[in-house]
Amino acid sequence: MTDRDQPTPRICPACDGFASAAITLGGRDHRGHLRTITAHCATCQGTGALPARAASLTGGRA
Repeated sequence: MTDRDQPTPRICPACDGFASAAITLGGRDHRGHLRTITAHCATCQGTGALPARAASLTGGRA
C-alpha cells in the first residue's frame, strides 16, 4: 500500500477542472486578431479545484 504525501485535489464538479475558457466574440480587430474574452467558472472562481473541507483538514475522525 502506498502512502500519499499530499491529498488528492478536489476537482470542481461544475467545470471538471477546466476553470477558464477563451470565447471568441465573432469578429476581428483592426490588426486581424480574433477578439476573445475569458470566462471563469463561478463555482471555483477560476481555480479548477474546491478547497478541502474543514473535517479533512483536521486529520482524523471526531
